[in-house]
Amino acid sequence: MIPEKLKQTDQNLIALLSDRLSLLAASKCLSLEEQLADVAPLLAQVGIPESVWAGLVNSCHATITPESTSVNHPRPRQITIIGGHGRMGRFFKEQFVAVGHNVNILEHEDWEYADQLLNQAELVLVSVPIAYTVDVIQRAAKYLSPTTALCDITSIKTQPTQAMLKYHCGPVMGLHPMFGPNITSFLEQKIVVCPGRDDDSFAWLLDLIKGQGGEIITCSPEEHDQMMVIIQATQHFLRFSLGVFLSQSNIDIERSLTISTPNYRQEIDIVKRLFSQNPNLCVDIMLATEERCQAISSLANTYSRLAKLVVSKDRDALIQEFESNQGFWEEEIKCSFSNPPLFKGG
Repeated sequence: MIPEKLKQTDQNLIALLSDRLSLLAASKCLSLEEQLADVAPLLAQVGIPESVWAGLVNSCHATITPESTSVNHPRPRQITIIGGHGRMGRFFKEQFVAVGHNVNILEHEDWEYADQLLNQAELVLVSVPIAYTVDVIQRAAKYLSPTTALCDITSIKTQPTQAMLKYHCGPVMGLHPMFGPNITSFLEQKIVVCPGRDDDSFAWLLDLIKGQGGEIITCSPEEHDQMMVIIQATQHFLRFSLGVFLSQSNIDIERSLTISTPNYRQEIDIVKRLFSQNPNLCVDIMLATEERCQAISSLANTYSRLAKLVVSKDRDALIQEFESNQGFWEEEIKCSFSNPPLFKGG
């Protein structure tokens, strides 16, 4: 039985949340950063963890529908998504349609209609597997108007961006959504942006992402691809290998989760998300460039070298490996524990 005083407090909270949502909807779409600013001292005074407040503010932000904020009433744009029936293509279509844009889809069987689907489009977004991206860009470019904004959302950026600049004379930008297609909005999601040509033509698109609480990170295509070797390729291989190992070992995953640590549960969640995806996508991410293949091979060699020390029970050598690499992590560890990130989503 819930105590009466607690019930009354909950009712008061619900009423205040209703007021907050109404004020937020009536505002000029305050950013998440603005909503989260300057409250840390107050939270500390009353003993409320920052994560609790961040979760509340993020949830309120997500609750405000596109129709309820003035910034989300842009001029309707004509958009064509090449590969729009794929999972990520469908996600982008849903976000565009939700704010009133007109979206056409061009799939491999639709090229006979390419002229009408591409020539009048204000934005053409390429959402196809890595192996086909450059060819699709080249094929699509001859149908585009010089004013059409062309972008791709492939997980490699150098080759696609170069291809777009080469084959299309109009606005060009490379995008890489740093999330899978299972989400429902851009809220707290990172999008890497690689400028190509005439950035202003994409301002409305970036405003849509930021207006939903997405975070834009700008970098060159070359820096992006260097970072993705570690951020994506080796991590996919690491989780892919763990998933294969657990499967071949016939581990009772559900039973292991009942007696697990938080870190183990988090790792299993990541592995499950990986294996819920299209296998072609996972494999293509690992094989996309020679640099990725070489990095994965180097990582595997490191595993093998350390595993030999474990098999030989060479305790001193393992401790030496640990200690000799602590210096690399020293500053990161110090920053993590002295300055935890404030209100940042994972």
